[in-house]
Amino acid sequence: MKYVILLCDGMADYPIESLGNKTPLEIANTPNMNKLCNTAEIGLVKTVPDGMSPGSDVANLSVMGYDPKEFYTGRSPLEAANMGIDLNPEDMTLRCNLVTLSDEENFEDKTMVDYCAGDISTEEAAEIIKTVNEHFGKDGLEFYPGVSYRHCLVVRNCNNELGNFTPPHDISKRVIKGYINPDINAEKLIDIMIKSGDLLKNHPVNVKRIAEGKKPATNVWFWGPGRKPALKNFYDKTGLKGGVVSAVDLIKGIGRCAEMQVAEVEGATGYIDTNFEGKMEAAIDMLKNGCDYVYIHVEAPDECGHRGECENKIKSIEYIDSKLLAPLLDYLNTLDDFAIAILPDHPTPLSTMTHCSDPVPYLIYKKSKEIKGADVFNEKTATDSGIYVEEGHNLINKMMNL
Repeated sequence: MKYVILLCDGMADYPIESLGNKTPLEIANTPNMNKLCNTAEIGLVKTVPDGMSPGSDVANLSVMGYDPKEFYTGRSPLEAANMGIDLNPEDMTLRCNLVTLSDEENFEDKTMVDYCAGDISTEEAAEIIKTVNEHFGKDGLEFYPGVSYRHCLVVRNCNNELGNFTPPHDISKRVIKGYINPDINAEKLIDIMIKSGDLLKNHPVNVKRIAEGKKPATNVWFWGPGRKPALKNFYDKTGLKGGVVSAVDLIKGIGRCAEMQVAEVEGATGYIDTNFEGKMEAAIDMLKNGCDYVYIHVEAPDECGHRGECENKIKSIEYIDSKLLAPLLDYLNTLDDFAIAILPDHPTPLSTMTHCSDPVPYLIYKKSKEIKGADVFNEKTATDSGIYVEEGHNLINKMMNL
């Protein structure tokens, strides 16, 4: 028996007036999802427990079967795990974004122009993070390059908590005053965020990007502090040999902490230009070579939601259906039996351009069990089903026991 979760990050949304009061998922052409939905269980699942932030860290832990109330220790240490960074219990990690801020003289008067510095390339970003580490990487501070705009800062032997840092994608197009961490223990890090502006102003990477009409990486922005995670081994927990396919360090880091296989897919970018076919092929390869369970994570709908790109969000959902799901089903249908769950981790509404904690639609299809489902898969049909899973970490058990 094989199990697959296709996690469409941020796919759920609110009805949009310009779309005739429909959501991107309702508008998107998704014949493969809809065909599964005809004979699948559909419903809503609450992936973000009350009182917790609706981040992809919390929500994906939940969908993977780990109760965030028990296992969540912060976002950045999960990313650090995939980067191969050794952490001690006393260390603190933070996500280090490369961002584009406006050019007002006073730092607090600047606007968050772009939380991802114009979707800077991994190669360009590595050069910038190298420079940042050369200047600020001392006194227990270490900077590590990641993918595109997503990087990591380790604060060694950090005995103090650092207060609340605001994710930059939560304040797109807003003046940053009021979103700067006021905690006294964070003063040194806020100073680096400010001084990075002068350091990077004339960096060769930025000079070249500006000449090409691209947004520069004007500053580093810290958020998502946390400490070394301790997840239960996925096989010991479920009896399944698991694998993870994703473009982003966060999801791959969860997989590594749970001692699952983690695929490296060339051309997996985390955006709409990602290698959908490569992800599909990696998942099938895992299933053919010993994995009982594969978690396929696609970041693209979430990124489009953060950027307010309605057309691209619809297109990203269609690409998942046609480029990834269709050939994946061609393989799965050759098996005697399988089960697949399709869902987002959280909504990323275009109207707010950030995450929210609303329950999300899910479908669970099992080849050997025909269930009366719905004609199409979207937020409305899932709500109309009347089925509600109150704790997201139980969804995996529901799939295994369907």
